Amino acid sequence: MDITFTTPALLFPAVTFLLIAYTNRFLALGSRIRNLHDRYQVNPDAILLSQIKSLRRRVMLIRNMQACGVAGLFSCVVCMLFLFFGWQFAGKIVFAISLFLLLASLGISFREILLSVEALNLELCSMESKGRPD
Repeated sequence: MDITFTTPALLFPAVTFLLIAYTNRFLALGSRIRNLHDRYQVNPDAILLSQIKSLRRRVMLIRNMQACGVAGLFSCVVCMLFLFFGWQFAGKIVFAISLFLLLASLGISFREILLSVEALNLELCSMESKGRPD
């Protein structure tokens, strides 16, 4: 199978939108961390502490998924350079690497979404326990 410039170039818009989505998640997470930090300073609570620990894991996952996404985009550019110089085999290998990096980025993103759901469940449990009549 031969690949041309258009094959890796097709990933550029998808990766760009993916990185924008990751950045938005990171910014929202940063805001949430600051909010929880302020709340924890006023009223230390075990639920807040568990949410803060979850957020720490999520920040690391977002960093890793952004890194894999950027590395995948970088690999696409290198692939295009190899194709430009006529190095088809090297281009294919680098393109495969870029696909694996993007796949890893999506896998990490899925794990971060699962952690996000766990954090929301902690918040819901907290609200339910406070809303129960004694």
